[in-house]
Amino acid sequence: MKVSIVTVGKLKEKYLKQGIQEYMKRLSAYAKMEIIEVPDEKAPENMSEAEQEEVKRKEGERILSKISPDAYVISLEIMGQMPTSEKFAEKIEQLMIHGKSKIVFVIGGSLGLSKEVSERSDYALSFSKMTFPHQLMRLVLLEQVYRGFRIVKGEPYHK
Repeated sequence: MKVSIVTVGKLKEKYLKQGIQEYMKRLSAYAKMEIIEVPDEKAPENMSEAEQEEVKRKEGERILSKISPDAYVISLEIMGQMPTSEKFAEKIEQLMIHGKSKIVFVIGGSLGLSKEVSERSDYALSFSKMTFPHQLMRLVLLEQVYRGFRIVKGEPYHK
C-alpha cells in the first residue's frame, strides 16, 4: 500500500520535523510513505472573503495536481467524521480489503481546503472541532495512521 500526505506549505519547526521523521520510519514497515508539499499562498490577516477563496482555489489546484485518479482521498476537514482510533483503523483495513492501494491524505493551508478538493475527497476526516496549525496536523495524522496500522495488525498500542 502507498500512503501519501499532500500538504500545503513547508515545514519549518525542527521539533515537528523530528517527530515526523520518526513516524515515517515506523510506518515504513507497513506502507510506502511519502509527504508531498505544495507551495502556500500569502494570506494576510485582513483578506476579503473573495481573496480567501482565491487563495484556497490556487492551493487547491496545486493539491489536486498531485493526486492520481485512482487514489482514495481522505481530506482533513473540521466538519469531517471524527472516528475513534479503532474505527479509523477499520477504515484503513477496509480500504486494504477492497484493493485500494493508494491512499492520499490532504492537509490544507491556513485557510482550509478549496471546494474542489473537498469534492474530490472520498472521506472527510476530522480530529477535533478545534482548529490546529496545519503543520502540527502532519505529525498528529502520521501518529494516527501508525496507530491504525498497529491496530489492524493486532500489535500492541497505547489506548
